[in-house]
Amino acid sequence: MKERIARLDQSSVLFVLFAGLVSFSAYFSMYAFRKPFTAATYSDVSDWSFGLDYKVSLVIIQVFGYALSKFIGIKFVSEAERSRRALMILLLITLSWLALVGFATVPKPYNVLMLFANGLCLGMIWGLVFAYLEGRQTSEILGAILCSSFILSSGVVKSVGAALILYLAVPDHWMPAATGALFFPILALAVWGLTLLPEPNHLDQERRIERLPMDGSARGEFLRRYGFGVVILCAAFVLFTAFRDFRDNFAAEIWEALGFGDVALAFTLSEAPVAVIVLLILALMFLIRDNWRAVGALHAAIAIGALSIGVATFAFQREMIGPVTWMVATGAGLYVAYVPFSAMLFDRLMAAARFSGTAVFLIYVADASGYLGSVTLLLLKELFAPELPWLHFFMVGAYVTSSLGLVLTIWSLRYFWQRRMKDWVEPSVHR
Repeated sequence: MKERIARLDQSSVLFVLFAGLVSFSAYFSMYAFRKPFTAATYSDVSDWSFGLDYKVSLVIIQVFGYALSKFIGIKFVSEAERSRRALMILLLITLSWLALVGFATVPKPYNVLMLFANGLCLGMIWGLVFAYLEGRQTSEILGAILCSSFILSSGVVKSVGAALILYLAVPDHWMPAATGALFFPILALAVWGLTLLPEPNHLDQERRIERLPMDGSARGEFLRRYGFGVVILCAAFVLFTAFRDFRDNFAAEIWEALGFGDVALAFTLSEAPVAVIVLLILALMFLIRDNWRAVGALHAAIAIGALSIGVATFAFQREMIGPVTWMVATGAGLYVAYVPFSAMLFDRLMAAARFSGTAVFLIYVADASGYLGSVTLLLLKELFAPELPWLHFFMVGAYVTSSLGLVLTIWSLRYFWQRRMKDWVEPSVHR
């Protein structure tokens, strides 16, 4: 099987379909271990005496573990050798599932710590999966397919979790472990499929630069050259991540406020069209051969996505569109802005800079910043506006994310355009 895959033209439809399917399935399955717990409201928890709401505490502690994992991943994932990736994925996800079992069996309040362990295990999975896809001529298409997995899977696994509670009477605290167990076979098969993918070929390396693990000196070298632009991008990504995580983690409360609290499929029905829209828009970046032009086009897509969030929210408040259309429109705008940071933007930036490193490094710098921002947003909400309705807070967040995200994206584009002009005079460093 491995020999057959290796003989395929890496730009062929068949190779893209296979690589896209196995990477999509691997990360889709991971979400079954991370997100189902948010489908429950835990409204029947009465023996919780801490200041923060119980579910908010669960979300914060898991995201904090996830964010810490991203900081750890800056080093370990960017340095991971190909031969160790599959084992790392399987081991980390198995440990995350054991943490979910602990969440169901350990008494409160100590069970909350189990979600910290769960997040700590799962934060490195994205980089380990994307490392199989980066540095290829088809990386935009593969990246878009992979990114559509977390758009669609979040809704699907929450629908599965909600269905287990509503129709099979699975207790709230056992539901996350039960949902994860259902996806173990898909995960194992998908990870095996990832190990069959060959390294990028000579033409890939010529057009997208060779991708190598990055040690501390290589990471420092890249940041010395492009660090200020990376800081601007990370600031924008903090906004998009915090807003995306809030929308994701409290979708049950938002849908309930919109009058769809008893519809388990609401999670999936709102995210499926979002995944299709984002997949089509961002996969088209594959058609842009010049790497610097692709970096500019991706900035334009991010700016349009950010603007769409605010416009859709304004239209909803003026009753120009309904709640379902609004959730789909804000989701589409958000993910068009968010997704490029998770794959193709940094992949193209690494190629444009002609730097023989891994885009996973930059992805994890952005991710670590983004999830730290997500934790901060939740804490600010609970400490300073605990009585503010979820729906109203979501609308305020939409306007802030839209306006500041647009400004930062334009600033970043200006910086990298100037950086490109300078690189024509001072050629980029090759490693």
